[in-house]
Amino acid sequence: MTVYFIGAGPGDPELITVKGQRLIRTCPVIIYAGSLVPLAVLEGHSAHQVVNSAELHLEQIIALMKSAHAQGQDVARVHSGDPSLYGAIGEQIRCLRELDIAFQIVPGVTATAACAALLESELTLPDVAQSVILTRFADSSPMPAGEALGDLARHGTTMAIHLGIKHIGAIVAELLPHYGTDCPIAVVHRASWPDQDWVLGTLADIEDKVKAKGFRRTALILVGRVLATDTFAESSLYRAGHAHLYRPV
Repeated sequence: MTVYFIGAGPGDPELITVKGQRLIRTCPVIIYAGSLVPLAVLEGHSAHQVVNSAELHLEQIIALMKSAHAQGQDVARVHSGDPSLYGAIGEQIRCLRELDIAFQIVPGVTATAACAALLESELTLPDVAQSVILTRFADSSPMPAGEALGDLARHGTTMAIHLGIKHIGAIVAELLPHYGTDCPIAVVHRASWPDQDWVLGTLADIEDKVKAKGFRRTALILVGRVLATDTFAESSLYRAGHAHLYRPV
């Protein structure tokens, strides 16, 4: 018996891995994050037990896994996006290790990747940004030392900010000293869902644009010069005259 932590992707049921889809369709028990995973992702399943974990606390989730383990039944534990990012799987894994219950992690498409695709952007451009910082806004849960938004923003590279749309004003205030008022920023609401929506602006005007849209939750913030530039060097990978293992001189 194995518990499979499956990344369901950002919302579009076609943006789940083949492996993840196969496991959802074959596992007899499914526990899914119903607040963020659309039911369409579960289509074709043959499970006899399907439970929405949004209505449960950790101990109840683990109890379901223990029950399945006692009956020798695999569990598809379905999380949104990629389960390794803000998926709260660490605490579940700790419990499973204590109970000696086997588990595997099946990665998924991240919300950041879905937003970049929607915005038709490459998040790492030569001479513009070669790093992407994935972080969140410190609200009810504090950030560790050195990970405050201002500390990370001083790098000036591409940044994806989760769980912060309600605090867009405070986020802009922390970013401005490091990126400047003209830096492009995008806010994407429910990327890849049927009702997806987004707004693109600068740090000078994004707060008003977000308010006009009425975005209040399930939105990702992307900031960085990569979002609005046609001026960057070509990569070495495909440059004529640049030799490498698969294209010798």
